Amino acid sequence: MDSSPLDLAGALVEQIEVGIILLDRDLRILHWNEFVSLRSGKALEPALHQPLTAVFPEADTPRLEQMVARAREEGLHVYSHWREAPYLIQLPYSPEGQAAPLRLQSTLLFPFDCGGERCYGLMLYDSSEQLANVLDALGGNQLQQEQLVHKLEKANAQLLQSEKLAAIGQLAAGVAHEINNPIGYVFSNLKTLSGYVNDLLRIVDAVDGVGSLEELQQLKQSLEYDYIRNDVEALIHESGDGIERVKKIITSLKDFSHIEEEEFRPADLHKGVDSTLNLVNNELKYKAEVVREYGALPLVECIPSQINQVVMNLLINAAHAIEGFGRITLRSGHEDDWVWLEVEDDGKGIDPAILHRIYEPFFTTKPVGKGTGLGLALSYNIVQKHNGRIEVASQPGQGTRFRVWLPHQQPGGASA
Repeated sequence: MDSSPLDLAGALVEQIEVGIILLDRDLRILHWNEFVSLRSGKALEPALHQPLTAVFPEADTPRLEQMVARAREEGLHVYSHWREAPYLIQLPYSPEGQAAPLRLQSTLLFPFDCGGERCYGLMLYDSSEQLANVLDALGGNQLQQEQLVHKLEKANAQLLQSEKLAAIGQLAAGVAHEINNPIGYVFSNLKTLSGYVNDLLRIVDAVDGVGSLEELQQLKQSLEYDYIRNDVEALIHESGDGIERVKKIITSLKDFSHIEEEEFRPADLHKGVDSTLNLVNNELKYKAEVVREYGALPLVECIPSQINQVVMNLLINAAHAIEGFGRITLRSGHEDDWVWLEVEDDGKGIDPAILHRIYEPFFTTKPVGKGTGLGLALSYNIVQKHNGRIEVASQPGQGTRFRVWLPHQQPGGASA
């Protein structure tokens, strides 16, 4: 049974524990997940094919118009931070039906291809409920030090999770595009193969009824048997390549996305880098040529999904730093008990006056809506957790190089 791209997208968003609303090119509602129904108190069926602003009047603001205009003109995801009040859409209910508004709600609008039509996804999530709790606590009575530290750790984890969610939205359009292309020509090939099979069956069925071999040969000639035979082989080979492409993307998603993984284990860093490149390919291929200059690396004791996150952040930052079309070089090496990964671009570089601030949370030089300011902060924390370090070298107008150093084995063993 065939499934439309919208059905597949709808099935996907039901698995995500944040609010997702799917819209057509005119911002009419195509679908939303159960999270939105529970938090908004609105049923999906009456809202289908209605304008977003008719169902959620509070979203009818200049900010929404600006986000949509940018997504349409530049084909990019547009991020609205929780500090930019008011929220686009109010989600005041908890799953149990009790009032529990998203207190620090961020919004991500991203375009994607839906069966050849431009559609949009609107992601709604709480950037950090824990951060609000901590700020409330600081404004009241002094809590015990251990409790405050515990809340701050939760707030930090939630803030970093908001960056991961922004990355998911950024990847969604690119991955959908990368999958849609091979699926499109496989589907087209299957239609052609269906016609060829009918013609071949006519020839087979005619074997029992023709009066002479010459009559059968005439039928084969009229149905262009020789052409069909050659084209069938080409179609099957091409379709196999398309399915392999999809399989490669799905495998890369699986390798990249073990978000619950918290155990250190020996991992092949090159495999993780290649998986990440497959996922961000749509983000990079129009901006830069990617060159791999890998050295020999041993297996490295790490949390692979978190190192993949670091590599993805560095690659996307490199692409954003390039004006026009440039070059991104990936290198790796091994020195004594350390290994290193390097991402270098030939973009606009970083002003030396702000180089010391690049790891600060929320600090960004990107335009509003293009970055959260958490990518390098998240990367820095992950590398620190791995007992490693990040080095940066940059020349304005010439480019930037980030090098991540990791110990071959974690001090005291992975359990420590």
